[in-house]
Amino acid sequence: MKQFGLIGKTLGHSFSKSYFAEKFEKEKIENTSYDNFPLEAIDAFKTLVKNHFFSGLNVTIPYKVSIIPFLDELSEEVQAIGAVNTIQFKDNKLIGYNTDYIGFHNSLKPFLENTMDKALILGTGGASKAVVYALEKIGITCLCVSRKPGKNQLSYEDVNEMVLKHHLLIVNTTPLGTHPNVDQCPGIPYQFITEQHLLMDLVYNPAETLFLRKGKEKGANILNGKSMLVHQAEEAWKIWNS
Repeated sequence: MKQFGLIGKTLGHSFSKSYFAEKFEKEKIENTSYDNFPLEAIDAFKTLVKNHFFSGLNVTIPYKVSIIPFLDELSEEVQAIGAVNTIQFKDNKLIGYNTDYIGFHNSLKPFLENTMDKALILGTGGASKAVVYALEKIGITCLCVSRKPGKNQLSYEDVNEMVLKHHLLIVNTTPLGTHPNVDQCPGIPYQFITEQHLLMDLVYNPAETLFLRKGKEKGANILNGKSMLVHQAEEAWKIWNS
């Protein structure tokens, strides 16, 4: 039996388990399972790996960065991004990959306009790092917004009409608005959003977050994180079976 799974803190509303269960059934993939493995702290990872014979794991919030010291090797992308969402178990080694950036790029690509040469990235966690990497690879300049801004970052209070005018692509990489907290959204001045903007939310549950709804009300194009998840899951599957 090949065993795959997802580690993270709160996995009750995880996409991956149901996606892979459906995939295994549809593609008649036998002797293969995919389960959730919630960890209270990343230190529990060692015990988990000791007690299971995994073929591969996905990693989600909040462990995409803190998992790195537990791995033997890192892909080139992980070294650049600094975050892992996929682990391959190969030749007694744990190898870290990032398929988030591929999933994000493939999901966003059909919606990009030539005018979108600058992006405003809400959040600075592991998912944000993958988004910045993907965008900068295709020549889009990124500006990150954080509650605790570091160098070359803005605070939410700094985001004004001028900032939004020059950043027609806005990506929410924070978990704000995820079910059941559907009344939450990043604190930006939505009154300055226009029909020239594209708002993408990495959150997929609900399908239309408050962030996206506020953008849609101003005429912006909107995109949720569902297709990104499908793309990144398929990339992970390729890695595990390579």
